[in-house]
Parts: sequence; structure tokens; C-alpha cells
Amino acid sequence: MTEIKINMLVIDDDEINIFIIKKIVEKTGYAVSLTSKSNGQLALDYLTALVKNGDPFPQLILVDINMPLLNGWEFLEAYEKLNMLEQTHMYMVSSSVYENDIEKAKSYKAISGFISKPLSIGRLTELLRLIAH
Repeated sequence: MTEIKINMLVIDDDEINIFIIKKIVEKTGYAVSLTSKSNGQLALDYLTALVKNGDPFPQLILVDINMPLLNGWEFLEAYEKLNMLEQTHMYMVSSSVYENDIEKAKSYKAISGFISKPLSIGRLTELLRLIAH
């Protein structure tokens, strides 16, 4: 186990996917505090409250594309308008295999990359290693 605690936010409405990510996190060996929000609006409210209260901001955010209320794209539009200065690694995670979704994700300055579902232990370990060092 690494001693560095990593705050992670998963924005996804699929409870099964969140459960799988929690299990994968446990297998990485990293100390991760995982929070999940089921849509982009709840995530924006959560992140805004963190900044307002001076609480630790997630170092890793995984955003699904297809969600109710505020989908991944709408979340990104709103997030970028807030001009949050916190340093975070944000990835679009989707089962979409459409090249235009991958290209669209690259057009957002807040997005570090695109990950196809399902998220693997190896890929998550890579991301956590990047953040921890």
C-alpha cells in the first residue's frame, strides 16, 4: 500500500460500473478515497462545495458520457465555465467506440484522455501511479 491518499471522483449513473471501479481500486494497492455522483449536476454541486469549503479536490475524476440530467459533455461545458484552478486528472470513460466521441473529448482542456469501458486494473493503476508520483 502506498501512503499517499488519492481523492477520486467517479461521475457515472451505472451502479454496476461504480461497484466494479470500487473493486478495481481495492486491487491497485493505492489508498484511494472514492466518491461517486450519478450525474453531472450532482458532480458540479459537489466540486463547487469542495472549493467553497476549502476541502481537498479530487486528483482523479472519471466522467461517463451518457447520464441523466447533465451528461458528460454538458458537465464538461459547465465545469470549464467555472474556471476551477484545482489541479486534477480528468478522463472521459465510456463504452462509446465512436471516433467522434474520442476526438470531442480531446477538445476539452480539462480532459486528460479517453478510456474505453470497462476500466482495467492495469489502466487504473497507471493513472494512480501518475498521480502518486
